[in-house]
This record gives sequence, structure tokens and C-alpha cells, in this order.
Amino acid sequence: MAADLSQIVKAYDVRGVVPDQWDESLAELLGAAFARVTGANAIVTGHDMRPSSPGLARAFARGAARLGVDVTEIGLCSTDQLYYASGALDLPGAMFTASHNPAQYNGIKMCRAGAAPVGQDSGLTEIRELVERWSESGAPEPAAQAGTMTRRDTLEDYAAHLRSLVDVSAIRPLKVVVDAGNGMGGHTVPTVLTGLPVDLVPMYFELDGTFPNHEANPLDPANLVDLQKRVREEGADLGLAFDGDADRCFVVDEHGEPVSPSAITALVAARELARHGGQGVIIHNLITSWSVPEVVGENGGTPVRTRVGHSFIKAEMARTGAIFGGEHSAHYYFKDFWNADTGMLAALHVLAALGGQDGPLSALVAQYDRYTGSGEINSTVADQAARLTALKAAYAEREDVTLDELDGLTVTAADWWFNVRPSNTEPLLRLNAEAKDAATMAEVRDEALRIIRG
Repeated sequence: MAADLSQIVKAYDVRGVVPDQWDESLAELLGAAFARVTGANAIVTGHDMRPSSPGLARAFARGAARLGVDVTEIGLCSTDQLYYASGALDLPGAMFTASHNPAQYNGIKMCRAGAAPVGQDSGLTEIRELVERWSESGAPEPAAQAGTMTRRDTLEDYAAHLRSLVDVSAIRPLKVVVDAGNGMGGHTVPTVLTGLPVDLVPMYFELDGTFPNHEANPLDPANLVDLQKRVREEGADLGLAFDGDADRCFVVDEHGEPVSPSAITALVAARELARHGGQGVIIHNLITSWSVPEVVGENGGTPVRTRVGHSFIKAEMARTGAIFGGEHSAHYYFKDFWNADTGMLAALHVLAALGGQDGPLSALVAQYDRYTGSGEINSTVADQAARLTALKAAYAEREDVTLDELDGLTVTAADWWFNVRPSNTEPLLRLNAEAKDAATMAEVRDEALRIIRG
């Protein structure tokens, strides 16, 4: 019986419950398929702190080595540390993590040499088809000579590379609370911040893939509560929260108030444009704040709007030669980091910006946070297409708005906009709205929700 990978091979990665949906035997076949599809002579692998991660990563490495491919195993790492290794070593890479998912899950984020993404349209479909075939007919014949498996520590080199991209030499002393959520931030943050004038207050740095304190998903406000409280108690300058594989970073100010990822995108965009002589392309997805393209334009850059999702951001980064890209989900992409996303580098930019002036973070980010947003609001619907059609009909005849369908439906007026897009995996429509003030935003949000929910 062929393995059913339809439930675990997603648009951008592999993800599922271990061992119910996948296990080490399947990981070994995935390693062989990854080697075959990339055509590489050597690859690099890394893994997070989940209990199942070391075994799955080693099985994947065995599968690749069986076909004659040399494997560099960097062991415990964050996802952006694996991207660093893929870029610096110029090797295809595989990171074993399920990011912010609960403990019973695990997954693989794969990339080609130079951290170029592997998704459904760039190799993941072929990997799935090979594994399905081999699980029915038997594993592929081994190579005449098996590949080697070598351990290598890249943490110090990764940290040094990040620090080379942000000038933090002259920042004032800062007190920083970091909530690692028992994820890989607890592994990377101490090394990255070594030598900086930072009084680090660690929270949940113990690596524990069972997540005993809270889910490692800072996108959920409930998971920021501990950090917010600690920032206020400590009188800290700011707080940082990382997700499970530490590729996303969320920021709270000195009052413990969350800073919009759009404001961080705008702040980092301004700094990256300054680094590149006041010119360059900045990518932002269509649910980031209007603040982002405004700030980009004010700083001499060219904003380019994309669909939501890292594969679209990375494709546009490559196509346009963009120097930076940001998403409202707190993914931040850098040309100088092989177009890959790294929350840690964004965090260093925030520290450098805050430490390079005397005011508090709330005042610093106010210039980058100019509108009122709804946040993402999910509605369960029976027929996504029908509700989108109803929305389009409701606004199509209005002369004061424009409509576009780059990703779902975006309706734009002079002082507000909203976007509604369908989930690819659930019967949901996702609404994001923004306006010049809270009253207008609430009115726009509520009108859209009335139509969405019928």
C-alpha cells in the first residue's frame, strides 16, 4: 500500500502528527527523494527541540546518504540558522520542525542551495510522488558508495553573520526581556546577543518540545501575556517573543503593548534603505499596513505588493532584486540573508534603532504605525466562493472604491481598505481591515463581516 502523503505534504512544507501520520521510515524515504529531486552531491540538515526531531532528522540523513549524498548535520538549530547553513555552505537544506504547532506534530522545511524555497511548484510535488511510489514498490537501490554523515556546529558563524549586517556597536545599554517559549530562541539568542550592551532577561529558555509554559505561537495574544507582564515588572526597554523554530519575532514596547509587525516592517525597511544608499525595492504583502509603502516611498525606496505567503515573497524578492521584505505575520526577509526570513535579524534592527536614540520604543515606532487595523478575523463559511462573490457585488457599483483580486478580494477607499481571502486548508474566510481612525475601521470591519457571515 502506497503511503498517503496528501494529509502531511502542504503547500510549503511537510507537517503532521508523529507517529500517526509519519515516522522515521517515511522520513528516510523523504531524505532519499529530496536528494534525488535536488540532484545534490551534498545536503545540510538541522532540527528543533521536539522529542521526535533528532530521530526524524537522522532518518532523513540516512535516506540521502544511502543514495551517495554527503550530509552535514548541524543538529539543534533555529530555522533561520538552517537557512544560514544552506546559504553559507551553498547546499540544499532540510529543517525538522513544526514551528508553533503542538508537541505531537513535526515537519520539514526544505530549501535548495542558497536557501531557495522548496514548495509545491518547486520540487515538493516531485518529492511526494517519489515517496508514494517507493513506499509501494520498495526503496530505491542504494548507491555503490554511501554518502558520509558529518556533524558541524554553525551557531557561532550564524550569529557573527547576523551581527555583521547590523551596526550595534554604538547602542546604549538596553534591558530586554526575551520569551523563547521553550523553543529554539533559547538556543540562539544568548549567542547572538553576546558582547552587546544588553541586560538580557530570559523567559522559558529551557529547550522543551512539549511546551510546558505556553504554545510557542506569539501570533496568539494569549501567548504574549507572560512577556507583557514581565516587561512591565522589570521596567524593561522592550520584549521579544519567538515562535518554536525562532524564525518569527514579535516585539512589545516598554509598556508591554504589542508593536504591529507592519510597524516593524516599516522600521526595518527604512534602515535597510539607508544601508543601501536610499534606494531599493521593498516587498510587502497585501495585508500589511498602508504605513509600509508610505515609509518606503518617503525613504527613497520602491514598494512592491504581493500575495500573502512566504513563497510569493521570496519569488518577488528574487525577481525584483529586493533588499527586504516583510509580512504582517512577523516574517522578515533579507537580501543579505539569501532572501530568506530571519526574525533574529529583524530583532537586531529593532535593538539598533532603539539603542541609537534616547526615546522609548513606543515613541520610536509611533512614526511607523499610522493607521488602525482590525487584525485578522476568521469566519467559518459553507461556501467561500459564494461569500466572496456577494462581497464583490456589494462594492462593485460604488464609485468611491476600487477592487482588486490579487489574493482574495481587496476593497480600497480614500481612507480605508479591507482584504478578504480564503484559507487553503479550512472552510474559512480571513478578513483584515484598516482605516485612518478606529471608528472608521470598526464601521468598515462590521459591514464586511455582515456580508461574509450572511
